[in-house]
Amino acid sequence: MATKRPAPFRSLAVRNFRLFVLGQVVSAAGTWMMVTAQDWLVLALTGDSGTALGLVTALQFTPLLLFTLYGGRLADRYDKRLLLMVANTAAGLLALVSALLVLTGSARLWHICLLAGCLGCVNAVEVPARMAFVVELVGADLLPNASALSAAYFNTARMAGPAVAGVLIAGFGVGPVMLINAFSYLATVTALRLMRPAEFIRTRRPARAARVIDGLRHVRGRPDLLVPLFLVAAIGLFGFNFQLTLPLLAKAVFHADASAFGLLSSAFAAGSLLGAFATTARSGRPAARTVIASAAAFGVLETVAGWSPDYVSAAVLVGLTGFAGIYFVQAANHRVQLGSDPAYRGRVMALYTLILQGLTPLGALLVGWLSMRAGARSGLYLGGLASLAAALAAAAPSVLRRRRDAALPGGSAVTSPQLHHDRKDVHDHG
Repeated sequence: MATKRPAPFRSLAVRNFRLFVLGQVVSAAGTWMMVTAQDWLVLALTGDSGTALGLVTALQFTPLLLFTLYGGRLADRYDKRLLLMVANTAAGLLALVSALLVLTGSARLWHICLLAGCLGCVNAVEVPARMAFVVELVGADLLPNASALSAAYFNTARMAGPAVAGVLIAGFGVGPVMLINAFSYLATVTALRLMRPAEFIRTRRPARAARVIDGLRHVRGRPDLLVPLFLVAAIGLFGFNFQLTLPLLAKAVFHADASAFGLLSSAFAAGSLLGAFATTARSGRPAARTVIASAAAFGVLETVAGWSPDYVSAAVLVGLTGFAGIYFVQAANHRVQLGSDPAYRGRVMALYTLILQGLTPLGALLVGWLSMRAGARSGLYLGGLASLAAALAAAAPSVLRRRRDAALPGGSAVTSPQLHHDRKDVHDHG
C-alpha cells in the first residue's frame, strides 16, 4: 500500500498562519526591493566601492551580533505578537526616513550607514521573535512544513523584489522603491492585528525570568545542536555574503545595469524558492548527515558559481547555489528548533540567528576587502571553499568513528553493550 505523502501546504489550513504568511509576503517583497535599491545607491554614491558596500552590510548586521541574544530573551519573556508589531512599525519608519532622504536629494553615505545600523537593532528583536512565533501559530507537528513555507514566501519575495526593483530603479530612481518598502510593513502589522490570540499554541512560561545564560547552557550540553550551529557559523561567516558578492559580480564582472543585476538576484532567489519547496514534505527532525551533506553541496556550488564565464551561466549556477543554500538552512533550522526544549526556544533561535546573521558583518568586511584586491569573483571562491571545508570537518568524526569500528575485531558488528549505547547516543544526538 503506497504511503500518502504529506500535503505541501498543510500548515496554511491554520488561519493565523495564513494571515502571517500574507503579511510577510508583502513586507518581504518590499524588503528585498529595499536591499536592491540600497545596494545600488551605495555603489552609485561611492563609485562601485566594494569596501563601502561591505561597511553598510556590516553595520546592518552588527546589532544582530551584539543584541540578538537579548532579543531572544524578550521573545521567551514577552508576547511575541506585540514584539513583532512594534518591530515592524519601527522598521517601516526607518524605511520612510531613507526614502525621504533620497527623494529630497539629501542622502549621503553616512545616512545610509546610520539607518542600516538602526534597522539592525530592530532586526535583533524581530528575527528571533518571528522564528519562535511560528511554532505558536501551528504547533510542533506542523513546524517543519510551516518553516519551509516561510522560507518559500521569503524567497518568492527575494525573487520578485529585486527584479521589480531593478525595473523601477531604471525608470524612476531609488527613492520610490524605498517608499514602497516603507508602506509594505503595514501589511505585516495589519496581519498580526487580525490574528486570534486564543488560537495560539503556547507553552507555560517559566516561573523565573528568562536568562540568556540558561539558553547557552542548554545548547552547550547538546552535541546534536552544536554540530549544525557550527556549520551555520562557518557558512554564515564566509558563504552567505550574497548581498555583497552578487552586486559585485553583476556590476564589476559582467558590467550589468540595474535591471540585469535584479535578475541575477532573482535567479538566486528562484533557486532558493525551489529549495524551500523541496523541504515542505519534511515531517520530522532531519538527521545530522542531511545537514552536513547539504552544507557540502552548497560549498561546491558556490565555488563553481564564482567561476561563471558569462552572465547566463552565472544566473544558472547562482540559482543552484540558492537551492543548496536554503536546503541547508532549513535542515539546520529544523534540527536545532525541533531538538530544543520549548522553554528555551526563543533563546536558542536567537543564538541560531546570531550565528547565521550576526557573523555576517565580519564576513562582509573580509569579503569586501578581498574583492577589492583579488577581484569580484574571490568572494564566491572564499565562501564556497570555506563552507566545503566546514562540512568536511563536521563529517570527519563520524568517518573516523566508522573506520575505528571497522578496524576492531569482528569489524563493525561489535556486540559490546557499552559500544552499542555510545553509538545510539551519537545517532540520536547528531
